[in-house]
Amino acid sequence: MPRSIRPIRVNHMNVVLRDHDASVSHLSAKFGAEFMVDMPQKEFHASLLEIGQVIFELFVPHDYLICARYGPHYLGLEWQADMDDVRAAVADHGLGIVRDIGLALHTDPADCFGVSYEFYSGYFHDNDWDLLGGGKIKSAAWWRDEQPLGLTGLVGYTHAAEDIQAASAFLQSFLSAEPVYEADLRALNARAIGLRVADAVIELQAPLGEGELRQHLNRHGQGIRSTVFGVRDIAQTRECLEAQGIALIHGSAPGRLAVPPEANLGLMFEFSQEGIAAR
Repeated sequence: MPRSIRPIRVNHMNVVLRDHDASVSHLSAKFGAEFMVDMPQKEFHASLLEIGQVIFELFVPHDYLICARYGPHYLGLEWQADMDDVRAAVADHGLGIVRDIGLALHTDPADCFGVSYEFYSGYFHDNDWDLLGGGKIKSAAWWRDEQPLGLTGLVGYTHAAEDIQAASAFLQSFLSAEPVYEADLRALNARAIGLRVADAVIELQAPLGEGELRQHLNRHGQGIRSTVFGVRDIAQTRECLEAQGIALIHGSAPGRLAVPPEANLGLMFEFSQEGIAAR
């Protein structure tokens, strides 16, 4: 039986974007993002920024030609986990590795239903960051009670897949995921399975026929579709986003609202007052 990883928590979401400085400016202006650290690389411009205690790593290729057909997208995410366990589980599951820097590695998304899983043994949220005024990211209480969006942290993310039963079995075997709900997503003409991994819920979504999710899969293939933020008051969050000139849409399930990709650098953000579970 293949060995499993038991992640401790989500470190950050990984996204591929086109223009680094313009992306940072947009996320700062619209969502109050705080720039944490600049990490220029030979192959790409990388950096970390934080929104509501959810950290994003931006990867911007120096020559965007190789990403032009696919466009901006969620590459995957990084989990904090024991690296000996990670390497054993990756080998047992026969997964490819697309990048390995010793301290961290990225799995091949082709082997993981369209998601590149990054693993690292350290933790990001408690570090000191020289580019932040106080050295630390702002507290959960500040984001919830003082920042106009009223964010309460990462709820989880949605993952579009052609076969959610197969994807669910993979996540249970590879990441020790625990199923927590199943639901119909009528607005998407889709079926969902929610699985808890550490501090996040992964909502697998598969189309039942034609509709928005089928169109997404036809255009982008399998992979992460949205980041889901928790909020204290969904009406307050809506008012704040609309005041920023953002045209909102219904989220994947009742009770969620979403910023569509075309209004947000090609990335969908969703917001939920009552967690990610669909009803």
